[in-house]
Amino acid sequence: MHSQPLGKYSAVLMRFHWAHSILHHRIYSIIPFSSFLSFQFVCWNHRYPMPHLYFSKKVMSTFQRSALTIASCLLLTACDGNWFQQDHEPQLDAEQINTLIPNRVKESQSWADDIFAISQELGIERDKENVCTMIAVIDQESNFIADPKVPGLGAKAVKEINARLEDKLGKTMATYFENMLKTQPTPEDNYLMRLEKVHTERELDQLYREMFDYFAKHYHVGMVAGAAKLVGQDIAEHFNPITTLGSMQVHIRYAKAHKRSFMSINQLRDDLYTQQGGLYYGIHRLMMYPAEYEKPLYRFADYNSGMYSSRNAAFQKMLNRLTDAKLDLDGDLLLYNKDNDIRLQKSSSEKALIEYFSTNPTAPSPRQIRSDLKLEKSIDFEQTDTYQLIKAKFEEKTGEKAPYAIMPKVVISGPKLSRDYNTNWFAERVNGRYQSCMSKAKRIKLDE
Repeated sequence: MHSQPLGKYSAVLMRFHWAHSILHHRIYSIIPFSSFLSFQFVCWNHRYPMPHLYFSKKVMSTFQRSALTIASCLLLTACDGNWFQQDHEPQLDAEQINTLIPNRVKESQSWADDIFAISQELGIERDKENVCTMIAVIDQESNFIADPKVPGLGAKAVKEINARLEDKLGKTMATYFENMLKTQPTPEDNYLMRLEKVHTERELDQLYREMFDYFAKHYHVGMVAGAAKLVGQDIAEHFNPITTLGSMQVHIRYAKAHKRSFMSINQLRDDLYTQQGGLYYGIHRLMMYPAEYEKPLYRFADYNSGMYSSRNAAFQKMLNRLTDAKLDLDGDLLLYNKDNDIRLQKSSSEKALIEYFSTNPTAPSPRQIRSDLKLEKSIDFEQTDTYQLIKAKFEEKTGEKAPYAIMPKVVISGPKLSRDYNTNWFAERVNGRYQSCMSKAKRIKLDE
């Protein structure tokens, strides 16, 4: 039986890192083994290509751990004589994927071929649910156009650059940059005029690179280098207003962390504007993380507001029920700066946790809480003392099952958007496309 895209997997306890190097990387675990150990063996498939082996927090001797690992390996080879067992459920081929893509899409078979190839490369099962999940997000983000036109992009870009200049370059350098925009390469065809004429992200991105290259060569290069040293990174990339790219609007930071080959940042940007590149990084971002979501709706929400934001919003809701806090259910448990780095300042969620645990000497300390919350963007957060204790206290107090996910309440804004949207709007729109795709998928008969 299929679960939702990458959704259901065996619940896991504490990661047993050294065992992962021994066992094949497509195995989940939690098997009842003894009175003190929970461990369940499962022969897994391609639905989640990055699992780990997990054990409970109870301390085991080296001998016990080694024996258990060896036994696990023997069990694994018993599944069809291989490290993992395919469930042998039929998968969609490229031609069948093409039938699920909206009829209005030009060269739909080319898109289907890329979805097929990328799914194979990443080890993603091409069942109807997974394929429709990918198709729905692609269609929502770009209508299957690799480098889509953005209405009013030029004017919005000028406004965004002006807003960022002084903050990113400092007052002196911002003045030089403004002068360059109005006078270079020529006063009759200056960069400001060119900016206002761009229609796609690629045009804007490439023009930006040209502008900064000119700026670095002609305007106080030493000062520019000094500014770059201050921000600790390539100032051109730091200042670039285009941060989400391609047909699936993947953040450049995510693509950089998951580059499929060695390439410069400009080569990576160019790759994202291609059909195949945009799909690769978008599908990777959408599908390559595990979550026990009962509905694909929450994965769609995560794509808009951040990995695990739906799960974290549910955590915040539980914390609200346990305390007098009135936390925003935005799915962010820590505070982040514009570059997505964690700030030292405590968030409202962190403060509420510290206060709630302050009367319990066995509860996590403030330092442990901060350490646990740093895992909020991963599956590992669910195994922390902080998460487990809040979940247990919620169920104890309310008599209800702890919610795993709810819709996060996040407002999305940006220079490419005609107006502000919330995550619920985005997720529901994508879900509508997903349901339409699944209606068509039901008519596809797959060979068993």
